[in-house]
Amino acid sequence: MNDNDKFHYTYSAPTEEERKEIKRLRSQYLPAPQEGALTRLKQLDKKARTIPTAISLTLGVVGTLIFGLGLSLILEFAQLLFGTLISLVGLVPLLVAYPVYNAVKAKCKKKYGEEILALSETLLNESNAN
Repeated sequence: MNDNDKFHYTYSAPTEEERKEIKRLRSQYLPAPQEGALTRLKQLDKKARTIPTAISLTLGVVGTLIFGLGLSLILEFAQLLFGTLISLVGLVPLLVAYPVYNAVKAKCKKKYGEEILALSETLLNESNAN
């Protein structure tokens, strides 16, 4: 046999830096890992608590600013009637902020409650089995 009929094979393994780059590129195309039940439970709990808080705080801040505008009109510019009317308009969001908070909180509990209870039951049963 002559040298032209022989099979030649050269192997070179990627360096450590090349392997890291390959893994980084590969990870971008892999499907996202399934979120754990505990992570989902925490996300749902956070939603159920933050949505009502954000809405009621927004109402409170807007009401306070409008109320303050009315007071400043009364005190600074001697606009008693106009300032009183604006202050009364500002009182409305202040007065409804807490009832709105309770209503939205009840709605969020109803919306997310079943899934939260199911996930927590699953997690508690898994921990008891171990």
